[in-house]
Amino acid sequence: MSATAVVMASFAVAVAAAAPSWAFTCPVVIKQAEELVKRAEAAKPGPEARPLLDEARKQLAEAKAHHEKATTKRDHADAVRKAKVAAAFAEEAILLQNP
Repeated sequence: MSATAVVMASFAVAVAAAAPSWAFTCPVVIKQAEELVKRAEAAKPGPEARPLLDEARKQLAEAKAHHEKATTKRDHADAVRKAKVAAAFAEEAILLQNP
């Protein structure tokens, strides 16, 4: 490979790696939270886990609403925070279901 090709390939890899940090990550984090909520629901939550799962669903709905109505970076940051909180509640519900 020529030196120019190596430089071009290195630049392409660097740009591809940095691109996710340029974009808002709301959809990715929301998708992860949705998957955790689905896993928690599939495990048939007991009485201890049900309130946590309800809170996870509520936080997830709020995250989606923040993302859909977002006009600033702060709005997107709120959506990401809500989605992460939803994921945390879902993970806790999953942990409580497993003996």
